Amino acid sequence: MLGPVILAASRSDRMRRLISAAPVTRQVVNRFIPGETVDDVVPIIEELTGRGLELTMDVVGEDITTPEQAFAARDAYLALVDRLGELELGERVEMSVKLSMFGQALDGGHELALAGVRPVVEAAAAVGTTVTLDAEDHTTLDSMFAVHEELRKDFPQTGCVIQAYLFRTEADARRLAAGGSRVRLVKGAYKEPAEVAHQHKHEIDKAYVRILRTLMEGAGYPMIGSHDPRLISIGQELARKAGRKPDEYEFQMLYGIRSDEHLRLAAEGHRMRVYTAYGTDWYGYFMRRLAEKPANLRFFVRSMVSKG
Repeated sequence: MLGPVILAASRSDRMRRLISAAPVTRQVVNRFIPGETVDDVVPIIEELTGRGLELTMDVVGEDITTPEQAFAARDAYLALVDRLGELELGERVEMSVKLSMFGQALDGGHELALAGVRPVVEAAAAVGTTVTLDAEDHTTLDSMFAVHEELRKDFPQTGCVIQAYLFRTEADARRLAAGGSRVRLVKGAYKEPAEVAHQHKHEIDKAYVRILRTLMEGAGYPMIGSHDPRLISIGQELARKAGRKPDEYEFQMLYGIRSDEHLRLAAEGHRMRVYTAYGTDWYGYFMRRLAEKPANLRFFVRSMVSKG
């Protein structure tokens, strides 16, 4: 039951100040966010790709209050694209973006976000990679899907994320699978009301399996975003039943969580992509990682006690 409490804290300026000021916090954050700049994460990119893994890179930062901040987010991603081009890793490393970081919540935010993310998608295509649009809370999804549909007209490889805990997602999955989209399926990491989302783990897990079956049997490219061993095993079985080859779907997990499993899946011949975030505005991302899994919270609390 701690998850909703932590998610509420992720929106609290007071909690942001308290946690950010704790001396041990930065050490723990490094487990999930390995740097603040492109230069910081280049060695991580080279190490993980050298070990047979693929990556999706996320420049963290969601609390955008001005168009100028949205333009800065665009420029941060363009700088990342430049480095990926220099490293010649376009085929191994893609990017994930949250449209809130591109000004989606501002006045005229839908058009602002589309205008900001388009040059990033164009630049990504030029170096042989692509972009996945992350899902945020349910109020933003119609806009996100509309941006996704618009971008796919010129860049059909553009991906999107769907969240199993939302009631709407089974219909979204059928539409996206029929359209041949790249789709990452996750359980969901935002506090959502009972009117729009499942509230219990067993309900979310069952929905996840139903949706994943739809994606596997469809025309698109499923991306299994989960650390749950049972769901990973089910994903493998669904892929087998659907007749999918190893390069026709992939697994995705977060940097810093179950790293041995990343390597195991890659060694077995699966496509395994590590979601790797970096940047200075790490608080919201970090708090959602704590909320997703009790073990992450225990790790944080133990570190606070041992280092305090």
